[in-house]
Amino acid sequence: MTMPENLLNKMSMKEIETLQLIGSVADEHNLDSYAIGGYVRDKILNRPTQDIDIVCVGSGIELAKAAAEKFPGSPNVAYFKNYGTAMFKTDDFELEFVGARKESYQRDSRKPIVEDGTLEDDQNRRDFTINALAISLNGEDFGDLIDPFDGLDDIDGRVIRTPLDPDITFSDDPLRMMRAIRFATQLGFRIDDETYAAIERNAGRLEIISQERISTELNKILQAKKPSLGFKLLFNTGLLQHFFPEMVALHGVDIKNGLGHKDNFYHTLQVLDNVARRSDNLWLRWAAVLHDIAKPPTKRFQPGHGWTFHGHEMLGAKMTPTIFKRLKLPLSTEMKFVQKLVLLHLRPIGLNKENITDSAIRRLIYEAGDDVDELLLLCESDITTKNPDKMERYLSNFNMVRQKMLEVEGKDKIRNMQPPVSGEEIMQYFNIKPSKKVGIIKKAIKDAILDGIIKNDYDEAFEFMLKKGKELGLSE
Repeated sequence: MTMPENLLNKMSMKEIETLQLIGSVADEHNLDSYAIGGYVRDKILNRPTQDIDIVCVGSGIELAKAAAEKFPGSPNVAYFKNYGTAMFKTDDFELEFVGARKESYQRDSRKPIVEDGTLEDDQNRRDFTINALAISLNGEDFGDLIDPFDGLDDIDGRVIRTPLDPDITFSDDPLRMMRAIRFATQLGFRIDDETYAAIERNAGRLEIISQERISTELNKILQAKKPSLGFKLLFNTGLLQHFFPEMVALHGVDIKNGLGHKDNFYHTLQVLDNVARRSDNLWLRWAAVLHDIAKPPTKRFQPGHGWTFHGHEMLGAKMTPTIFKRLKLPLSTEMKFVQKLVLLHLRPIGLNKENITDSAIRRLIYEAGDDVDELLLLCESDITTKNPDKMERYLSNFNMVRQKMLEVEGKDKIRNMQPPVSGEEIMQYFNIKPSKKVGIIKKAIKDAILDGIIKNDYDEAFEFMLKKGKELGLSE
């Protein structure tokens, strides 16, 4: 099939020149070569891409080496001999080369047995029809589209479908089930009925996949424009149950004495989408996922009052490191950011009243530090009422909190505050060694500043230190 004319029009001259150069090198070495997979799909969909996968019938490493010599500056080639691949970067593109291959699998592993193959073999092993499209790069048929599985029709129909039997496709490599949901979420496609049913049947096979690979796909789902679509698919197909039981536990509504609570699974997804509309920050989106994660274990029914979730923010913060560790997510700065937001996500709600004290504002600014803006964004996203009057009132209150915070921070400089008098200075002045009393004085100075008793000022803090030291029986 000749490439649709409008697809050529979607390519820049630089792209066409790059592909023609690779094709001419392939001709010199008597190799059939093709651009394949995601690059072709994304050009058809008008999605920006700078990654081009090249497959050739022969040695991809040799083609990469020869092609690199033809590009300006002869870019360095990175070789991955264990995988039979090579790649190099130009000023405009990242080019990866591989020889066409066929694969076979053993049931207890997703690592295939790889053999040299034809273009047909290589397209057969692709995960989805939309990723099996290839464009010939050789001179005599440059631009011809090879589409054995009607991937072009599936792009037009916005469908995710496997090229071969989906049960075999997913059993061979269960990560493809996560990828199906990821592509459906990113592209706004639906999963073909037969393919969807095969995911449900093979969900248990996900357990042979490393958590790192699962989380890589999960993060890509989270970074989509509307990540709730992916989480609903993960839940409905049974995949989510195999790696994120805490989130599954949010699902459902209990009713007692005619009183029910909201379904915290779907509430969480709505909060997640609200955050996604406001921010691209992946870890802020993770905070949305985990902000109510401890509601199931803290759920209680109080007669005359209804359902409560007291302390879910504290338990959720305690659960966050455990979840991050199991999901193989970063345990340093990113986890601490999410943990802080989970712990503090109820605090701004308590400030949504006209008689906000400066002390309460100072404490929130101090505890949130540089993450206070993200905290407020999460809290605003946590408003999921369908009542427009309530929504307007709640958002107006948050604007009031923001304005008050700007005023307080402007005069008190509380964000990331370090007490003006250090522990070393306390020990030196009172001639004491590190002890409990040093900590008591430091905390008292901090609390006095936050409560507005003294200003965030060295002289006032020093005078307060003298007073507190005297109360503790310390002398100069």
